Amino acid sequence: MQNVVCQSDDHMISEVSSRITLADRWDHLQARLGIRRNRHRVEPGLYTLGKPSSESPVFASANYTLSFDALRSALAGVDCYILVLDTKGINVWCAAGKGTFGTDELVQRIEGTGLAEIVNHRKVIVPQLGAPGIAAHEVKQRSGFRVEYGPVRARDLPAYLETGKADNEMRRVTFHLADRLVLVPVEIVHMLLPMLVIAGVFYLVGGWLGALGTAVAIMAGVVLFPILLPWLPTANFSTKGFILGGLVAVPFILARLINAPDMETWQRTVWGLTHLLLIPSMTAFLTLNFTGSTSFTSRSGVRREIFTYFPAMAWMFGGGLVLSITMTILGLFGI
Repeated sequence: MQNVVCQSDDHMISEVSSRITLADRWDHLQARLGIRRNRHRVEPGLYTLGKPSSESPVFASANYTLSFDALRSALAGVDCYILVLDTKGINVWCAAGKGTFGTDELVQRIEGTGLAEIVNHRKVIVPQLGAPGIAAHEVKQRSGFRVEYGPVRARDLPAYLETGKADNEMRRVTFHLADRLVLVPVEIVHMLLPMLVIAGVFYLVGGWLGALGTAVAIMAGVVLFPILLPWLPTANFSTKGFILGGLVAVPFILARLINAPDMETWQRTVWGLTHLLLIPSMTAFLTLNFTGSTSFTSRSGVRREIFTYFPAMAWMFGGGLVLSITMTILGLFGI
């Protein structure tokens, strides 16, 4: 992305290209992997794409590079303005939920860029996923600009501009396998170090099965869960996580019960119980991370789910940890 700053009536405007460069793609890869997470930002303000006139459309965007680049690349060949809001480097959907892609920021950015002096019309096209943060009537009252909600996906904008409206398919929010797989790399990167630390702790109190069980529980939560999400029963993510965690715990429980001839039956049973408590609780906890990424959860529902199931996760994890430590201590004394 190359910006050339120009000035119009005391307001700074930057020129931007629709071309995605190799440097942009490198930035996108780092963002997908969660590397330098808070540095994938575009300077907030007003940008020109192509050679816009005073009648050209105005599109609002977050200042997260992936959001901004998706928009400008989709608008190749379109002469327009892009009004970039300061969302602290967060994408449109999440920023709308947090309030940074919101009414106040949109109004302030309209006024701060002198948009009313640059275009003759009074319309700003806002991504549909930004709607939760934007009160259109308030924007109209405070700035004089009418908010028009565009399609969900930036790639549908050319068709939207051609017809002047978004059809049902453009309005539909999806969460297909490809959408879910995009989330996996960043989750793996974020959980890699914690996984190694936790696995190391459980190696000390549960041996190699304890360490491996920890790694499998975490990978189930960040890799298997988004893949299997639609096919796991129940409506709540927490209970889906408990079910998935219970399934991946079965081999470890059987290993404790069957492949430990030097232990008494009660010892094998207790060690099996530790996996039944620890693995589902860890997996279920991690599945809660995906409630903010899907198209079918709500803020109130997620809050209710956390308060309902988090205590069970904590008690199960704590109980499994206490049992593991107790059994390790008893083993040191030959009991």
